[in-house]
Amino acid sequence: MSSMPPCPKCNSEYVYQDQEMLICPECAHEWDPNQVEVDEDALVIKDSNGNQIVEGDKVTLIKDLKVKGSSLVLKVGTKATIKRLVDGDHDIDCKVDGAGDMMLKSQFVKKQN
Repeated sequence: MSSMPPCPKCNSEYVYQDQEMLICPECAHEWDPNQVEVDEDALVIKDSNGNQIVEGDKVTLIKDLKVKGSSLVLKVGTKATIKRLVDGDHDIDCKVDGAGDMMLKSQFVKKQN
C-alpha cells in the first residue's frame, strides 16, 4: 500500500516522489504536495469595473436593458442577487428585483459594496 496521495489530474495510484515533487507516471503531472493546488478550470467572472464576482454577491445594473420577448425594461440601478455563475454569453444567473429570475451579462453589472 502506497502512502502517496493519488494524482490530482488522473487519480492514478502509481505516484512517486522525486526530491520535493510528486510525479504521476501515467499523465506526467508534477506537483508539490506542500503547495496549495489552484484550480485552473475555475470560472472567474468580473463585473464592468473588473471586480471579481461570486455566487451570492449583490450587483447593480449599469445600463437600461430590454428583456427579450417582453416589453419590460430593466432600468439603471436595478439590483440583483447572483444565484450562480455559468460559462457562456449570459454568464450570471440571478434574481432581479421586480423582474424575477433571469440571465445577465457580467459586462452590464457592477458589484455592490
